[in-house]
Amino acid sequence: MRTPLLYVKAAAGGVFLFLFHAMAQASALPHDMSPLGMFFAADQVVKSVLIGLLIAALATWVVLLVKGASLLQARRDAAQAVAMLKSAASLPDAAVKSGASGLAQRLLDEVQQELNLSHANAPAAALKERAGFRQEQFIAQQVRSMTQGIGLLASIGAVAPFVGLFGTVWGIMNSFIGIAVSQSTNLATVAPGIAEALLATALGLVAAIPAVVIYNVLSRGINQYKALLRAASAQVLLMLSRDLDTRQQA
Repeated sequence: MRTPLLYVKAAAGGVFLFLFHAMAQASALPHDMSPLGMFFAADQVVKSVLIGLLIAALATWVVLLVKGASLLQARRDAAQAVAMLKSAASLPDAAVKSGASGLAQRLLDEVQQELNLSHANAPAAALKERAGFRQEQFIAQQVRSMTQGIGLLASIGAVAPFVGLFGTVWGIMNSFIGIAVSQSTNLATVAPGIAEALLATALGLVAAIPAVVIYNVLSRGINQYKALLRAASAQVLLMLSRDLDTRQQA
């Protein structure tokens, strides 16, 4: 019963000595193991990967600042347009009140342009259908304009981890080549190259994770903006229906 216990103690002692020796070698590494030092020590391929990932990470935050600011302003204008249109009783009344809301004025202009192009005695159903089509086209144009640049975040979130993995694989391959050339498995020979390689994977995740989160946040904001546009368009079409009923009665 004591023999297995002796084996376990001997194995534990060997593992402890190995870890102690490895830590002693790692503490004596002559390389600068800071992120900046590992960047300058990396080869050209890994450096290119790291620079590309840094540019992608910077582009993510630029898109957030630019698109986030424009989205907040657009949602604020859309909410004001919906509130103003709800308070109007007819299209002429809404045209008078829409001076401070450019979005409401453009929606009203789309309807008014269709009324000017249509025959005076055109059926009300046809007028409503054509005006609704123009409103849908206007909303689609606004949403397309707002989504420009968002696809870059999706691409960064999908590609950056794999680019970082490529840098890691390349760096580890160079580390093993260095081991074969030096014919030494000393930790001082292996550790710097592996650390430089793993830096690429870490930077890939740093670029990808914020890109995915920001993409989801902006996508939800754009969907809310689209809902506000549809609500404003519905108010305009509602007033058009009232005006057409009044015209038919007259």
